[in-house]
Amino acid sequence: MRAMGTTLEALLFQLERELQGSTTRLDAVRLSQLLADDFVEFGVSGNVWGSKAQVIAGLRDEVFSERLMTEFALNLLSNGVALVTYRCHREGVGDSLRSSVWREEEGQWRMVFHQGTPAAAL
Repeated sequence: MRAMGTTLEALLFQLERELQGSTTRLDAVRLSQLLADDFVEFGVSGNVWGSKAQVIAGLRDEVFSERLMTEFALNLLSNGVALVTYRCHREGVGDSLRSSVWREEEGQWRMVFHQGTPAAAL
C-alpha cells in the first residue's frame, strides 16, 4: 500500500527530520524516545549498530553535517508498521538512499530499523 499526503506521512517526515538534527542527535533522552528498544542500523559507512545504546553512544562523537531529504515516500507494511524511503544529501559528504522501518508502540512511533546506502549523485 502507498499513502501520499497523509498525516502519518507528515508525522514520519517530521520525525526523520528531527533525528537528522544536531540537537536531537546529542539528546540521549529524546533519542531513547524515538528509537525502539530493538533498533538496528546498517550505516552508509558499512558499519552495523546492533542496539539503541550503540547508536546513542556513537552520536556523541559524530562530526555533524546538515542533511537534506528529497524523494520522501511512505509505504504502510501493516497496521502500525511503516517503511519510509528517501534520498539524503549531506553537505560535504554526498548522497545516500535511506530507508527506515517505524512501528507504533503505545501511541508513539519509534524507529525499529534504518539503512543508508551510498547513491550516485543526481
